[in-house]
Amino acid sequence: MSQTPLSGAETPADLLRSLLEVDPARPLITYYDDATGERVELSVKTFDNWVAKTANLLQDELAAAPDDRAALLLPAHWQTAIWLFACWSVGVLACPGGDPAKAQLVVSGPDSLEEALACDGERVALALRPLGGRFPQLPAGFVDYAVEVPAQGDRFVPYAPVDPERPALEIDGEQLSGSHTVALAVEHARQLGIGAEDRVLSTLTYGDWDGLAGGLLAPLAAGASVVLCRNSESLAPETLARRIADERVTRHLS
Repeated sequence: MSQTPLSGAETPADLLRSLLEVDPARPLITYYDDATGERVELSVKTFDNWVAKTANLLQDELAAAPDDRAALLLPAHWQTAIWLFACWSVGVLACPGGDPAKAQLVVSGPDSLEEALACDGERVALALRPLGGRFPQLPAGFVDYAVEVPAQGDRFVPYAPVDPERPALEIDGEQLSGSHTVALAVEHARQLGIGAEDRVLSTLTYGDWDGLAGGLLAPLAAGASVVLCRNSESLAPETLARRIADERVTRHLS
């Protein structure tokens, strides 16, 4: 794997800042939902703008602080990637699939709203509709992410620097510091042979390390980009092959 400036990042949020310095206009995440026909492509700059707005929402409106726990009850989705990096920008412990009863904050998709009610803290609901659309009717007890995030600032500065040695990610029953998360992502990219010019297509979930690393962190640590596919289980082989060709995919993880 070719070396990139990203290998010197100390926190996951540093990975994004490094990518901005390398090439802010290049595609970072291309998302397909084969149940709705949705396709969304985010450049590094656009992704960073969403992360900044979401981090401002977290820090200013939801009063999230470093070491708070955020249970992320979300599928592998472009907005899930944004929430992960927003948590890491603030210093919040991101817990994909985490127990909402043990969290200060829960972020839920439409299929886990009842489970999310176990959180006594702030509750954020994501409709996960095409183009980041809002809920037709806001679920009781929740803030609608699509309503709140557009008004947030496009630049984010944490109230306190994020400590790379503090817990950043809880996954597979283990807590990882920010620096450990980055080191594991760099190693995962090396093991998969991912380099800066690669396009990695993933149909994996974000509920375990292999899916989160393969479908997000390892490609970003290598300076590569991701084609994230959801609800693609029944995709015809020829349709998948055409997508791989059209998106210039070089690695396929499933």
